[in-house]
Amino acid sequence: MAAVAAAALVLVAALSGCAVKHPVTNLVHGKQLFVAKCGACHTLSHASTSGTVGPNLDVVFRQDRADGIKSSSIEGLVDNWILYPNANPNSGAVMPGKLYKGQDAQDVAAYVAAVASRPGQDTGALASAVQAKVPVTPASGKTVFTGPGGCGGCHTLAAAGTTGTAGPNLNTRLASDCANPASKKVRGSSLTQCIHTAIVNPYAYIPSGYSAGVMPNNFEKTLSPSQIQALVAFLSSVTK
Repeated sequence: MAAVAAAALVLVAALSGCAVKHPVTNLVHGKQLFVAKCGACHTLSHASTSGTVGPNLDVVFRQDRADGIKSSSIEGLVDNWILYPNANPNSGAVMPGKLYKGQDAQDVAAYVAAVASRPGQDTGALASAVQAKVPVTPASGKTVFTGPGGCGGCHTLAAAGTTGTAGPNLNTRLASDCANPASKKVRGSSLTQCIHTAIVNPYAYIPSGYSAGVMPNNFEKTLSPSQIQALVAFLSSVTK
């Protein structure tokens, strides 16, 4: 982490004289995109994400805030990171390059620059950017899975076209893990009960081969009740 923070300082300093400024950025859209694909790996308190695979963005930019580095310079750095996260072959970075491009990358960078290492919580439109009332249908649940839920970043699921590997492969593990007697005891005997508990209380039962601390445990804060219900409907509909 120290190496990452040092790299951040160097790059911010390099960019401070020619900060990347995007005159039109959408912070609400940026937050939605961040939660969808970045929050599973990065902690950012304003976005209510707690991923630990990648750097904690509140920690990375804490010293920059204290040093008076402008948000526009942080935005330029984040934009560059999104496009070229593995520019240093010795960094050990595992983030895929160009996770977002163009305006999408700019919106994410602008949102991170606006809130990282800042106290308080999002307000107004930003506070409700991710949570939404949606139809409780498998189709809506698929959208949550690949979008605001950010599930595809960690899970492989053919029905959603996702290939994440940080968490269990849902094609092969979801049904069998929910059928496990130990799982039924704490997550419920039905498939839908199991899936719901796995989403809102993921460490009530931890599948073999995995450990606590990877899957976010705050989906009841980041998703609306209907989004969670739709997610359950989708996953139960595609689980054999």
